[in-house]
Amino acid sequence: MEFALTDNQRSIDQAVRRVCARFDDAYWLEHDRTGEFPSEFRQAMVEGGWLGIAMPEQYGGAGLGITEAAVLMHAVANSGGAMSAASTFHINIFGPHPIVVFGNDNQRQRWLPPLIEGRETACFAVTEPDAGLDTGNLRTEARLEGAHYVVEGRKVWTSTAQVADKLMLLARTTPRTSEASSVDGLTLFYTDLDRERIQVREIDKMGRKAVDSNELFIDGLMVPIEDRIGEEGKGFRYLLDGLNPERILIAAEAIGIGRNALDRAKRYAKERVVFGRPIGQNQAIQHPLARSWVELEAGWLLVLRAAWTYDQGLACGADANAAKYFAAEAAFKACERALMTHGGMGYAREFQVERLLREVLIPRIAPVSQELVLCYLAERVLELPRSY
Repeated sequence: MEFALTDNQRSIDQAVRRVCARFDDAYWLEHDRTGEFPSEFRQAMVEGGWLGIAMPEQYGGAGLGITEAAVLMHAVANSGGAMSAASTFHINIFGPHPIVVFGNDNQRQRWLPPLIEGRETACFAVTEPDAGLDTGNLRTEARLEGAHYVVEGRKVWTSTAQVADKLMLLARTTPRTSEASSVDGLTLFYTDLDRERIQVREIDKMGRKAVDSNELFIDGLMVPIEDRIGEEGKGFRYLLDGLNPERILIAAEAIGIGRNALDRAKRYAKERVVFGRPIGQNQAIQHPLARSWVELEAGWLLVLRAAWTYDQGLACGADANAAKYFAAEAAFKACERALMTHGGMGYAREFQVERLLREVLIPRIAPVSQELVLCYLAERVLELPRSY
């Protein structure tokens, strides 16, 4: 039983940290204020070859596992960029997975190299305003007309659509019936984001302002049959293949942010003097931070176990969901405790911890709620009756 990272994994961590160190707190604070996409940071990650870390070597990727990808995303989130940095290319790590597994050779050759090389940017259009986690209730429709589909509908919380070239789209190609599973009839496409047919409206949100989230209004989008992944009606099942890696990566990012906040709180507690002594000498400061250290260590072990299980080709649904749940909670507590350690200055933007607290809410909400994770674990692990 081995708990240490391999030499290669440590090299990945160190190399990524060197890139991230070029983008200091001032850079991220400015992008958080203006909302400008951090294209310089993303380009630096492209030049480092990191976007294809888990993609096949024959298409320009590194052919490594989700464990190495988790090490990468942890290092990025542990930098000053936190979730804003991670979100600039998060989808590149897990998003193309259905193409790798279920696409044909022509599609993989067309689509993967431009993503890996950073020549194209993709966004992920699944969630809808009236569906949310109830994927079977999706209403966006793709209607086959000759050699192409015509798509009509709406999507929401589509990140990076302001700058994306490509769209991973889940749409209904056959009506929902009471006899079939609610997710039957959903088809997966990867196609051009045609701004003549798709109106992209940015959502003004509380955190991660530098990486846009959007509503999409799709009106007559023409999608060639060649842009359909796999068979009609099986798109949701194709997506499932990428859900566990996504949970593992979001958990790794959460731990990175939590450790980021804890490091800032530790430094401040050593430097801030009140009543003639550093506040870090007081147990009321020490104990919450020590608890966060324990919780973040435990969360990181859950992440590594889930990633190892996935890379071994073993069933990892329970591990991936458990890692996502625990990491998100541990990171949130660490960020909250870091802000409270700073006292009034924690509320000031220049100390960054208020931004970390805003951004660390994302792993608790996405890609699935904490409550639905607990439902999954209760049903699949504890063998309790399904509650929804």
